[in-house]
Formats: sequence, structure tokens, C-alpha cells
Amino acid sequence: MRTALAFPENTLASGIRDGLPIALGYLPAAVTFGFLAETTGLSMGEALAMSIFVFAGAAQYMALSLLAIGTGALEIIFTTFIVNIRHFLMSASLNEKAVPDHPWKKAAYSFGLTDEVFAVTSTKEGNVTSSYIFGVFIVSYLSWVINTGVGHTVGSLLPETLQQSLTFALYALFIALLAPSLKKHRKVLALAVFAAVLNGTFSLFLAEGWSIILATLLASIAIEWLEPKKTSQQRSDTIKERGS
Repeated sequence: MRTALAFPENTLASGIRDGLPIALGYLPAAVTFGFLAETTGLSMGEALAMSIFVFAGAAQYMALSLLAIGTGALEIIFTTFIVNIRHFLMSASLNEKAVPDHPWKKAAYSFGLTDEVFAVTSTKEGNVTSSYIFGVFIVSYLSWVINTGVGHTVGSLLPETLQQSLTFALYALFIALLAPSLKKHRKVLALAVFAAVLNGTFSLFLAEGWSIILATLLASIAIEWLEPKKTSQQRSDTIKERGS
């Protein structure tokens, strides 16, 4: 039985309701981004503009690390494209579940298709309307942008010497994000080590940004090429052991 506070399903209001957990989850990540953006040297306007126009946590953190080492705009744009290329698959998947609507509406809400927004909308039972997707997107987006400003404000209140000493936190954050995957998947560890070795080599004769891009691409291609061969060899060895 519905209560007076229940929301009709597949509406803007129900999307906002289902997006609230995402908004709460974005709070610490966005505050951290705003704080690191300030300590990296971005102004409040620049930090907010990045969250407003990019709205991609991993890509924004990556951009900060590249900015910190003086990487050019072209390298940052290309790296962002690589980091977010998975969104092509996410958009195609959600398009199959979404109710048909005007292409401009779909283009608008596809901007807000983060990993978390995709998870909520794609796992909802039945088809989803544009209004519902917009609801999940809007509340998540506002949380990310507003808390970016909060984090930047917090960072600006710290003494300048402390701000400069805290730039290491950006690299510590990447290690913290990578560590859980390293424990679970050897493939991720191999990818990280191989990419680090390639980047160290390429940085001897390439600009820092391009060495990161090239190392990421080559390491990903190599690991994805070697993994099926390894799996196939393991299956072959297993069949031989059973036959003997």
C-alpha cells in the first residue's frame, strides 16, 4: 500500500529520490577534488568549471595530476577521452533500456551518465523514462558541483605552505583507489607495473603527458592481447592433464 510520501515510479521526483544515495556518496569525493584543485593552483572558477563541464571524477583527478606536472591542454583532453571511453558502451546499453524520446533529451542526460548514475538507472526494473534519468542525474550533478566549491573553500583557508605540502595527497589518492583492485586482480597489477615501466621509458624522450597516454594505450593493448592467450594455454594444459 502506498503512503502519502511515496513517489510515482519513473518520474523526475522518483529519480531524485533514487539519486540521493549517489549525491551523498559524491560528497567526500567532490570535497576532496575541490580541495586538491585548490592546492594544485586552480582558482574557484576553474575548479567549478571543470566539475560543471566535465563531471567525471576519475578524469578530473587525472587532469589535476597532469596539470601539476605542467602537461598541455591537448594531452589532457586526449587522456580524458581514453579514461572515459567506457561511456560509449554505457550509453549504448542504457539506450536499449530507456523509453524512446527526442534525441536532444537523450543527448542532455547522456552528459550525466557517470558510473553511479548508470548503475542506478540500468538496474531499475523495467524501462526508464527520460524524466527518471534526469532526476538521478540532476541530484548527483548538483552534489558534485556544490561540494567541489566546498572543498576548494576549505583548501583556500589553509596556510599556503601547508597547501603546497599537501600536493602529495593527489598521488596518495590514486594509490588508494588502485590498491583494492590490485589485491583482487593480478591483471590490474600487471597493467599498472607495465604502464609504469613504459611511462618511465617514454618520459626520457617524450613530453610527460604524451608518455602517460602512450604508456596507457600500449599497456592496455598488450595486457588484453596476452590475457586470452594465457587463458587459452591454461585450458589446454587442463585438458592435457585430464587426458593423461
